[in-house]
Amino acid sequence: MVKIYEVSKDASKEFRQRIANLFMGQMGTLGYENANELLMTAIELALDEHSQAHIFVAEKDGDLVGAAFLNVMISIDIGRYIWLNDLYVHKEHRNQGIAKKMLLYIIHWAEQRGIKGIELETGVNNEATKALYNSLGFYDVVSKRYGFRF
Repeated sequence: MVKIYEVSKDASKEFRQRIANLFMGQMGTLGYENANELLMTAIELALDEHSQAHIFVAEKDGDLVGAAFLNVMISIDIGRYIWLNDLYVHKEHRNQGIAKKMLLYIIHWAEQRGIKGIELETGVNNEATKALYNSLGFYDVVSKRYGFRF
């Protein structure tokens, strides 16, 4: 059975490393040489007591098999909403409904806190992921995301 839960802000260093190890499956495919360092820094920042970021995990038989990284944001038009930065399920545990369970958990968590919506970005050709989001009532927002880094 899969258990979904929010990671505590006081999670141990060992548990934080387990989360980073899981996300390495995603980061490794993107070609980052310093992926573990980047992940540990992001996890530390997210779990800071003043952070508006949250991490959720899916655990099966004591193993972390999925993780979601999100930020609670504020927008003029909808108020508080979630930006879902990452949703990752280990490749050996895909197509078992874990991502859907995680999204449903996050939706329920958000509703309980008066959060009004969730926004995210996915690859244009990622048909399986788009089908998952559409099955839960997400809809395509026509836009172009821009970025600037220092």
